[in-house]
Amino acid sequence: MAMRGGPKPGQVKGVIATGLMLVEDVVYIGLGVLLAAAAIWLLGSAMWTFVSELVSRSLSGQLVGLLDQILLILLIIELLYTVQISFREHSLVTEPFLVVALIACVRKILVLTAQIPELPDGNETAFRHQMIELGVLSAMVVVFVSSLIVLQKHASNAGENDREGPMPG
Repeated sequence: MAMRGGPKPGQVKGVIATGLMLVEDVVYIGLGVLLAAAAIWLLGSAMWTFVSELVSRSLSGQLVGLLDQILLILLIIELLYTVQISFREHSLVTEPFLVVALIACVRKILVLTAQIPELPDGNETAFRHQMIELGVLSAMVVVFVSSLIVLQKHASNAGENDREGPMPG
């Protein structure tokens, strides 16, 4: 005997959820491909810059820019890792985002620190602004590192509690 009236409401929700999950997967795959391509291109560019500056014996003047580019590559790789975890787990995992933010802060601190000698003499306002920015970025680094430590301790405590099993009654 055939059912009449079409699909049940629960079936419609399941089909919609599956469709949305498929869209999410396609977007994650696209993001992963774009991030991987960007990282590979930046790595090649950084290697080309390094070799050409080494040959021309002007590497010391380009070290800050090269370090900035390397940290950008590392940031992109961490973003790629975050996309990979989100794709695999279908949930938002906090730690990779904190690592990305930490790398971004350290990158900005290094670039700002390298730019301080290039400030014009007597420009006290620009110097003060850079010092404030460095202070805020340094505080953010402390917060991100503290957050990572707390998350890792929480994860290890949760793992220990899982292994112990239920408490005897």
